Amino acid sequence: MADYSARRTTMVDTQVRPSDVTKFPIIDAMLRVPREAYVPDGRREVAYAGNNVELGAGRVVLEPRTLAKMLEGLDIQPDELALDVGCGLGYGAAVMSHLAEAVVCVEENPEMAAEAERILGENGAENVVVIDGLLAEGAAKHGPYDVILIEGGAEHIPQALIDQLKDGGRVAAIFMEGALGICRIGYKFDGQVSWRFSFNAGAPVLPGFGRHNAFVL
Repeated sequence: MADYSARRTTMVDTQVRPSDVTKFPIIDAMLRVPREAYVPDGRREVAYAGNNVELGAGRVVLEPRTLAKMLEGLDIQPDELALDVGCGLGYGAAVMSHLAEAVVCVEENPEMAAEAERILGENGAENVVVIDGLLAEGAAKHGPYDVILIEGGAEHIPQALIDQLKDGGRVAAIFMEGALGICRIGYKFDGQVSWRFSFNAGAPVLPGFGRHNAFVL
């Protein structure tokens, strides 16, 4: 039987802390959430490796360092509402459930959405709701949101998501340029988002976030 709690501690000590992640609530959440529960059964052995874990259908669980640094940049507060776009099987949402007042997840793969709902429920994430819907459309009826986490690559950010972010809110996304990616944190003021470089990372581009989906004048 694998000792996943020991692997969790090693993951935090070797991947998260050395990556300038200093906020205790993030470190504490990543020590508590069983990452192995949020990957396909056949991939539990690689759940704590320092890279993205394949979910199938071109989707991944973001590597621990990437998720932790995105959350560090977002600086989620205990009274805030978060939107998790592309939750997969729910790992990022489970971590955010320890940081935010509530988390709304959007997942457009129906099997993943159902599985995420089951796993989150079994692991006591009572302040998380999973919506089966198009990622690019978000979940307007539950918003607006203080924070939006986009759990995958993007070549553009759909306007529908920007519209669901509160003024003064933050959004984290991995902008992909070919094989290279840059995580940026966006800050919304007066209806416009100002993006700032955060760190280098990579992930497959999410459905609805490719450049060909962008409206071109």
